[in-house]
Amino acid sequence: MRTQFYKMHGLGNDFVIFDERPALLPLTPTRIAALAHRKRGIGCDQLVTLGKPEAEGADVLVRFFNPDGSEAGACGNASRCVAALVAGQGGGAHPVLQTRAGLLPAHMQADGLVTVDMGPPRTDWQDVPLASAMDTLCLPLPGQPAALSMGNPHATFFVQDFSLLAQGYALEHDPLFPQRANIGLAIMENRSRMRLKVHERGAGLTEACGSGACAAVVNAVRRGLAERVCEVVLDGGVLRIEWSAQNDHVLMTGPVATTFEGTVDLAAFAS
Repeated sequence: MRTQFYKMHGLGNDFVIFDERPALLPLTPTRIAALAHRKRGIGCDQLVTLGKPEAEGADVLVRFFNPDGSEAGACGNASRCVAALVAGQGGGAHPVLQTRAGLLPAHMQADGLVTVDMGPPRTDWQDVPLASAMDTLCLPLPGQPAALSMGNPHATFFVQDFSLLAQGYALEHDPLFPQRANIGLAIMENRSRMRLKVHERGAGLTEACGSGACAAVVNAVRRGLAERVCEVVLDGGVLRIEWSAQNDHVLMTGPVATTFEGTVDLAAFAS
């Protein structure tokens, strides 16, 4: 039996989305990794599943999986894609996503952009998490990155160039990060605009990372380098990030696109 999927992307950060609301699918970690493979599967930065919501006020339960089959707590670009998909299926202009990171309200803008409320950043060392108690604004690593959680762990290095990307895998797996970490390299162009590249946990370098953009702006504000509203220029395009002074929530706005829809025989991929 063949199963329908959607291929979507936000700024080139691409996702394969399966709808499990009608029935659960046999999506094991091994099968997810096989489906995410770019030469032998459909290919994606992350695989996403939609389920029936369990929390009051939520429209859909969303789970995110890295291309190695491990589960992620949050994904900003995928959240925008899911919000647009649910809205297009009749879910209204303000769908609410239930994720491991909490409820994420979304808003469809009149210009076609999508805003997702990613909730408040978590800056305590236990929340990132880090291996031991320390100041998350200045980690004891070369380059002294700042760390926080946007539902998944992020470390942001403020740099002059992107040469540190060559160490992305080693930094992701540094013992300081017991659950590994997304590694962001940010170059500040001015207080309202930065360039950013992210080595994503379990995925490597991607064209865009929404939660990484949120983390980079919050860490830049914490360091006194940026305003609370900042444009983040990624390889795939531009995101607008706002860290609200009123409720501490981080709002991410950017485009989404559906690449294609298709069907796949899940049984053809090892379980």
